[in-house]
Amino acid sequence: MKILYIAEIVGKAGIFTLKKVLPEIKKDVDFVIACGDGATNGYGLGRNHAGYIRKLGVDVITTGDCCFYKKDLVQNMEKLPYVLRPANIGSYAPGYGSRVYSVGTTKVGVAVLLGQSGFNRIHGDNPFVLLPILLERLHQETPIVVVDFHGATTAEKQALFALAAGKASAVIGSHGRVQTADARILAGGTAVLTDAGRTGSLDSVGGTEISSRIREYQTGVPDWSRDAWDRPQLQGLIVEVNPEGKAEKIEPLRIDCKELPHERDRHDSED
Repeated sequence: MKILYIAEIVGKAGIFTLKKVLPEIKKDVDFVIACGDGATNGYGLGRNHAGYIRKLGVDVITTGDCCFYKKDLVQNMEKLPYVLRPANIGSYAPGYGSRVYSVGTTKVGVAVLLGQSGFNRIHGDNPFVLLPILLERLHQETPIVVVDFHGATTAEKQALFALAAGKASAVIGSHGRVQTADARILAGGTAVLTDAGRTGSLDSVGGTEISSRIREYQTGVPDWSRDAWDRPQLQGLIVEVNPEGKAEKIEPLRIDCKELPHERDRHDSED
């Protein structure tokens, strides 16, 4: 089985890039996961964008520390089984932290975990305690399990990778929005990458407009509202997994979006 993971979609440019690039890649894969934590205005995921990303061909949309930023998504999470929030957020939180999805006669388990280091607006339970429990439960239904680890520090990601070695098919780091160069398969057949990167503007700061981010650091006033459009690119990876749930190949992706957007695409919140 070939599983495509699309790195964090950031803003309108990210959604536009997904729309233009995904159809060609999707022909060669069996299952598509995409991180949508920054899809709406660079932070969070709105209900309409979730539905649109799904319509474009994404099977599962993961989120992270911004999972509850958009009220319209929070109010509808229980109705959207294809949207996952971190599994280690409180048990009373809306939505799903993991699920098993059918792909023909095969099943794929997908889970999201939030790191504990570096986040100050949302705090999850210990992902190192939950991971073995989560994997054991998902393995009751399928040997193929992919974990999106939304973490802010490389040390925490590397430690979780080691814990998951031989138990998960893949553990993919998100949140950093910069693709790292350490894709590899650990002993026991677990594919890992510290950060899958982002889908959106490459000439930007994390997919958002450069001058606004510089001004944020100068003034201390947050500003994530300005989209960047220069050099749109889809980043992510493809993992090939055998029927026993062991990764046999991991291939990072960086695909330029060669089509320039119309003015309408730059301003509309959804296509």
